[in-house]
Amino acid sequence: MKTYLIPIDFSEAAFNAADLAARLTHQTDAARIILMNAYYISPYESLLPNPDMMMLRESEIEEEAGTRVKQLEVLKHKLKNVVREGVTIEVRLHRSHLVRAVVDAVAENDISLVVLGSIGNSTVRENNVGIGSHVIAISKACPVPVMVVPPAYHYQLIDTAVIACDFKKVKESVPAEALHKLLHKRAINLMVVHAVPGGQELDTQKLAEQTALHDMLKELKPEYYSVTDPQIIKGVLNFAVEKGAQMVIALPHTYSFLQSLLHNSISQQLASSSPVPVLLLK
Repeated sequence: MKTYLIPIDFSEAAFNAADLAARLTHQTDAARIILMNAYYISPYESLLPNPDMMMLRESEIEEEAGTRVKQLEVLKHKLKNVVREGVTIEVRLHRSHLVRAVVDAVAENDISLVVLGSIGNSTVRENNVGIGSHVIAISKACPVPVMVVPPAYHYQLIDTAVIACDFKKVKESVPAEALHKLLHKRAINLMVVHAVPGGQELDTQKLAEQTALHDMLKELKPEYYSVTDPQIIKGVLNFAVEKGAQMVIALPHTYSFLQSLLHNSISQQLASSSPVPVLLLK
């Protein structure tokens, strides 16, 4: 049973990600969605007064936790009218930091995909330390694919996807099994893009045929392209827009988005300017 996990901080970006995940069930075989809120209270907050000399009482903490569960239930009710018939929706409150909550939830519930908004979703009661900061942390720690949804994106039927790929060390970097599970038997036009920062034109079809990538993906019948742009991420995203793609798939262990996301400046660019969801494979 495939299960989607959606971290919710009650921001519009998180609600938008949840809506996309719900609508995606009509195009996939997902059978369950878990809406999760991470609510962490430091022991110091409950034992020591804040600068205003106010100290949190256990009753206040429990009341806040109850409020959050009710808000998750409201969202659950809305999404019931959106998901494919037969898909179940559950709500969870995790009393831990966001990243720990996601990792634990993935391990405990056999999660197949984490869907989250590209902004917001800091652990509530903490200040968000930067646009996309949670994306960086979750991408590094999460053992399953992560889909990052731009705040203004509205779901469209996915019929075209772009894979950002480096042809180097293909066997090590391309999770072929994950790609086949995602795309096999689905009518999706797949475009493999090799971004070249130096502006050098390449015969990407010929180059692909010389690597293991061609054999790995031949059942999916992809088309191969090269993009020349000094800013690799910008080049790939612009290509996705020009081709009308509804999703960009980033592979690990290459120049790709996942590696670039480890830098705050790049994560901010992705969070603020990506026009389509980005799927980070593992």
